[in-house]
Amino acid sequence: MQPFVLNIESNILEDISVRLKATRLPEDFGNQDWRYGTERSYLGGLLEYWINDYDWKKTEQEINSYTNFICEINDIPIHFLFVKGSGGSAKPLLLTHGWPWTFWDYKKIIRPLTNPEEFGGLEEDAFDVIIPSLPGFGFSTPLKKTGINFSNTADLWISLMQDVLGYEKFFAHGGDWGGLVTLQLGHKYSQFVPAVHTHTIINLDFFDTPPPSEEDFDENEKKYYFKNQEFWEEGHGYFQIQATKPQTLSYAINDSPIGLCAWLIEKRKSWSDCNDDIESIFSKDDLINTTMIYWLSESFGTSARYYYEAAHNLWSPAHTRQPIVESATGFSVFEGDIIFRPRKLMEKSNNLKHWKVFKTGGHFAPMEQPEILVNEIRDFFRNYKSEI
Repeated sequence: MQPFVLNIESNILEDISVRLKATRLPEDFGNQDWRYGTERSYLGGLLEYWINDYDWKKTEQEINSYTNFICEINDIPIHFLFVKGSGGSAKPLLLTHGWPWTFWDYKKIIRPLTNPEEFGGLEEDAFDVIIPSLPGFGFSTPLKKTGINFSNTADLWISLMQDVLGYEKFFAHGGDWGGLVTLQLGHKYSQFVPAVHTHTIINLDFFDTPPPSEEDFDENEKKYYFKNQEFWEEGHGYFQIQATKPQTLSYAINDSPIGLCAWLIEKRKSWSDCNDDIESIFSKDDLINTTMIYWLSESFGTSARYYYEAAHNLWSPAHTRQPIVESATGFSVFEGDIIFRPRKLMEKSNNLKHWKVFKTGGHFAPMEQPEILVNEIRDFFRNYKSEI
């Protein structure tokens, strides 16, 4: 484990500037509602801001204000933030992001979780917060191994927490891919992870089971079924590409910062509860920061391969005990999200101890509803602190 300090050289930033100024945007028409994808006039405005006003060094300084490390586990580089909690009784909490996220999507909840007394909470609710970049994402690069998916990422996280950081037991939370990694920890390693929490309502066998039918949902959940249908009919083209031919796409994306940005921010708009106003949730700096982390690390290709590896190396249970996820499991349901499973299905496959529904918030809960998510994390894990 070695300290990791971001210091992007000026020639790399100058190259980005040159590429941005040479951008050739395609024609776009009849697309004011983004029905065809990222809309040109919005992207053009973001491009102008990026060229003239955006300052990566400001973001770099903010990231470096936290303690960053990098280590190698099974020949895979793993970058992570590690922030110790206040007081003397902070419990370790592992936060795992997804796609098109980065570790920096947790920036709004780091200090409320590590120093709750500064945000109206109690010192006894403090956590030691560990936020790794998924293998092949962000600064957990370069990834040179095939076959890395959410299932064996959980194995890497056990090594990170136990062998690298010395925590025998810990709590885990995640969203998107991070939600599946977290549930896998609760399935395979419940003796070390007594409780897990996620705001992504899907099950571990997501890739090889058909989506639930309308009849599977209770009356008060029918709207979730229709949201599932909308996503599968209109929103999952990216999924098919990244799960089948991610490398082909990466040649284009890896060569164009504005192309990368367009691919990522369309998901920020369509998957968040932003009411068609992306900047009501994500500032221009937020959107560019995400793009920059993917660009500077050249990680888009390996992050896209995460879909391929999950689809072609299907999840296999580590045991046949029931429920599948044996750790105490908490779900925070944000109705603005894109994919849902019925509560009764999640009760069968998880040791369900907490289920709370929120009318606001979408797929990117740490950025959209940080206060709600912090309270959910505190309230849920408070019940299991004696087990660590």
